[in-house]
Amino acid sequence: MTKRRTLCGLMGGAALGALTLGLGTSAALAQDVTLRLHHFLAAQANVPTHILDVWADRVEADSAGRIKVDRFPAMQLGGTPGELYDQAVSGTADVIWTVVGLTPGRFPSTEVFELPFMVSDARAASYAYWHMFEETMQEEFSETKILATWVHGPGVIHTEDAVNSPDDLRGMQIRGPSRLTVQLLEALGATPVGMPIAQSPEALSRGVINGAIMPWEVTPSLRIPELVENHTEFEGDMLYTVTFVLAMNQEKYDSLPDDLKAVIDDNSGLEFSIFAGGTQQDWDAPGREMAEELGNNIITVSGDAVDEWRARAEPIQARWVDEVTGRGIDGQALIDRARALMAEYEAAN
Repeated sequence: MTKRRTLCGLMGGAALGALTLGLGTSAALAQDVTLRLHHFLAAQANVPTHILDVWADRVEADSAGRIKVDRFPAMQLGGTPGELYDQAVSGTADVIWTVVGLTPGRFPSTEVFELPFMVSDARAASYAYWHMFEETMQEEFSETKILATWVHGPGVIHTEDAVNSPDDLRGMQIRGPSRLTVQLLEALGATPVGMPIAQSPEALSRGVINGAIMPWEVTPSLRIPELVENHTEFEGDMLYTVTFVLAMNQEKYDSLPDDLKAVIDDNSGLEFSIFAGGTQQDWDAPGREMAEELGNNIITVSGDAVDEWRARAEPIQARWVDEVTGRGIDGQALIDRARALMAEYEAAN
């Protein structure tokens, strides 16, 4: 009888253990997550390949496969690039990467980094951008979970005809990516045409525009060096840059168990922002080399020749300070803080 009871007890214990194991497995499976990552560039472009895929791969590895990131390039989930941020708000996409300036005026504080000749290094600016996001910009982005903030490397003017001075831009229709770059192009004498970057190749080939401004790194995937023969770059401070965010649907983030939230957090923030901005800047070199190999004309504005460009662009900063002050934002304080943080990074590196 004792043996029979012992055997029954063992059998009952085994059944209970199996049930517990089964419940545990089900619970683990129930916590598995698929994130839809959406953006506007082709999959083979530098940002998806060397930044967004790196983020997604790290998240998948660090979660031991419990988070899967499905990648949707080139607006495959629908909509337009200007709608990406709202897709993160609504949950149409779980994670998005976008140009902040595609929603003009919605995130005014970020424009401090888009002012002409404000930035000299993408890593330093991305460092400053993240710190300022944490300090003063979170309210502007309160509808989403911001994972990273960064800027690209130096903006370059890519045109059919050579541009040596601002006067050479007169009569040209030039693609601009953001509200402040549109103002910059106007100040330089060009006719700005606002459009998402992916539309630039077709617009150039059809003669809708005479040129476009963008960093070197994105030009190979868009075939820009094949479509224009002249490129004007600037020595020292950047003519312009634009701001980006990697944003996540807040409800999706909140629904994660704490250990998976930690995976997202560990792969987000300051270090990833610096990595992203620096990586984009580093990939400028291959883009420039492609233009050189094609025999294109690369004009580098340097020394005193930059002064005329700076003088034309200077009123934009004062106008911006007045505009954001009217919205209750201390624009000059943002400029001063951005410069201090960028200098802090450069001094430490």
